[in-house]
Amino acid sequence: MPEPSPQASPVDLAHLPRHVAVIMDGNGRWAKARGLPRLAGHRAGTKSLRRLIESCIEIGIPYLTIYAFSTENWKRPVHEVRGLMFLLEEVIQRQLDELDANGVRIRHVGWLDQVPKHLQHAIASAIQRTAANRRLTLSVAFNYGARAEIVRAVRDIVLAQTPASEIDEACIERHLQTAGLPDPDLVIRTSGEMRLSNFLLWQAAYAEFYCTETLWPDFDRADLVAALRSYAVRERRFGVLPPAEGGGSAGRPADPSLRDASYG
Repeated sequence: MPEPSPQASPVDLAHLPRHVAVIMDGNGRWAKARGLPRLAGHRAGTKSLRRLIESCIEIGIPYLTIYAFSTENWKRPVHEVRGLMFLLEEVIQRQLDELDANGVRIRHVGWLDQVPKHLQHAIASAIQRTAANRRLTLSVAFNYGARAEIVRAVRDIVLAQTPASEIDEACIERHLQTAGLPDPDLVIRTSGEMRLSNFLLWQAAYAEFYCTETLWPDFDRADLVAALRSYAVRERRFGVLPPAEGGGSAGRPADPSLRDASYG
């Protein structure tokens, strides 16, 4: 992966999202348009993911979460599901050295109980090897569903016999799959669809949304920069009015260390 090159076509953005989440949609349509099997679209999508990771590192986004496989995706044809499992393991084996060398910490969001043993081992190995990295935290939502996540969090709280008076937002967040991660500031969805599809329902409560017609295998750095430009001009209020309207703070300030960054 390339080292940062802030002089390349700088774009002056007012502020930067700390955490970007991406719903990678459109692999099947990309393949169909080319007369290819759906798995060819998924394989092409892995190249887009590599570009996205490179861009986030270069730009300086410290948290990236990708929606790779939902709990509902098990309903897809068996050959496609099996292909996705082997494809993820292949990506881990092929790119782990590079990810580790570039300071990427890998986290898994979801559950491994249904995942084949060979993939469980690959995921666990990648998480362990990259645990000390801090340049970019890459959370892979694989076998993940937000409703199931909330249900399991509630069950854990009940099993722990937590008093009702101690159950608040912070308590629930500690039991979510994303515990320890900041909420996403920006959620990007490709392929023109405009829905969350059971992705980070709790965490994205105040996220900004950006939808693009670009199919995931065609998503590149320019598409990411367009999403960041859109984010940069939005006023994040978090339910309060801006000072000019008598409401106090207009939202959370950008990270000072990133406020003056330039992007290409």
